[in-house]
Amino acid sequence: MAITLRRQLTDAEKEIILKRHGRRCFATNHEIPKSESVHFDHIRAFALSGATELDNIAPMCGDHNRAKGTLPLEDFRIKLRIQNFFETGDRLTLSNLLDYLHERGEILEYGRSVSISQEPDKITLSNSFLQDSFRLHVCPRTNWSYFFARLPIQLINSDDDTDAHLGLQPRYLIIDKVFEMYRHFQNYPVLQPSIGRIDGEKVLLFDGQHKAAALLFGQQLEIECKIYVAPDIRVLNQANISAHDKFAQTRFYSSIMVLKLGTQFGRDFEEFKNIEDGNTKSEERFLAYLATKDASLTTGELRRRFRSYLMNAVIDAEENRLSPLVSPSNRRTGEHPITVDMLSKSLFSAFMYMDPLPHDLLKESYKHDAECQNMIQLMNLIFDSSLTNWNSTDHQPDDFQRVLRRVFSSKSMMAWAELLRDAVCAKLDIHDADEKLKPFYRKLDDLQFETIRTIFERLTGWQMWRAPRDSEIDTVIAGNKSTIKDWFRQKGLTTGFLMGASI
Repeated sequence: MAITLRRQLTDAEKEIILKRHGRRCFATNHEIPKSESVHFDHIRAFALSGATELDNIAPMCGDHNRAKGTLPLEDFRIKLRIQNFFETGDRLTLSNLLDYLHERGEILEYGRSVSISQEPDKITLSNSFLQDSFRLHVCPRTNWSYFFARLPIQLINSDDDTDAHLGLQPRYLIIDKVFEMYRHFQNYPVLQPSIGRIDGEKVLLFDGQHKAAALLFGQQLEIECKIYVAPDIRVLNQANISAHDKFAQTRFYSSIMVLKLGTQFGRDFEEFKNIEDGNTKSEERFLAYLATKDASLTTGELRRRFRSYLMNAVIDAEENRLSPLVSPSNRRTGEHPITVDMLSKSLFSAFMYMDPLPHDLLKESYKHDAECQNMIQLMNLIFDSSLTNWNSTDHQPDDFQRVLRRVFSSKSMMAWAELLRDAVCAKLDIHDADEKLKPFYRKLDDLQFETIRTIFERLTGWQMWRAPRDSEIDTVIAGNKSTIKDWFRQKGLTTGFLMGASI
């Protein structure tokens, strides 16, 4: 329920507040219709020294007064602003926030170039916003120079991937974390600086973007930073990824790790392909090449990056119509019913060979590029046959939406993907055990994909998907994969059925 005033306002006091603010809701500044009553509440919480005085009271519409719950009005207003920003897209970083605030005139500039002058023990930054010198420190492990500074937002940008360089920003912003940190910083200090680097004449942050975002929403336009001057970009990137993955209190979303490692790996892969040393170019040789560049990477980590690279090539492909439904986090939502983890354990596991191969990249025997295109075509087929009709706002799903939610539940996908693969292999005459491990590692024509489409439509046409609400299937598909597959078979969802046999 909403916070109530410590005492009731008099009519005269209400008139004073309305004269001061106008008949506008403090939450979003929209006009309150005369047909609706005006509510009044604290801008700052009474419990946090927000006095019940007229300077601390503002008008609200009834809807927003009820929606804000126990939040102070100022916090609720910021929460709505944060939500508005996150509605602008997925995979948002500090750079997107800076652009968003700039477009709305809340900051005049950001990411400005700066002139740099370096001496043995200090560095000087100068432009029209700043001219100051900072003491240089030296890392005893790497001998890299760095400095601490409180920098105006006009100098700062996010260290994202661009066409010009590989960025070090390993995360996307998380809405709950930004709001929680915004509230925290109303009463507590920032314990650790954001971390960045000098890149040419730019200051780029790659750690602490949630802190920076929270401070920006709190209208603080200077950020406490630790800035590396001339680090080894590859070593710094590996340290940064480890800090956010192995040693982090809050782990990477799997989708973010796939996209980040996939992008980095892809750039290294292109560099490897262009080396003219007379040696055969293969995926296995590429991993050996990476190991020589960074001895800290284990074989397991290299293989994980290779898998991320392959998944990223499919999920992030512009022509993949399923991609907009893939969640940028580990959680399914109404708008994003599929997660990267679900795809990894279902379609990728069943249809794509995810280990590096010895095949010469320039020979016809190399088919990973074709395999990626086949995966994209499979996902487009699945989207066109079913998920194109996904309704994210249907809280009381009709029969068709109930089918989709059952078919594309996490454990259900993991179970039927293997049945789908077995049926596809049988229809495409793929019988050798080794070949069945990589059913899409080949060129497939349109006729073969029409066969796959027919099989998938048999899958989604299975009668048990249409069982009434709260039927046995809803309990079963929440269990483990083996149990689900056994139940599917008992109820007639078998490889033979998918190939055309009647139940």
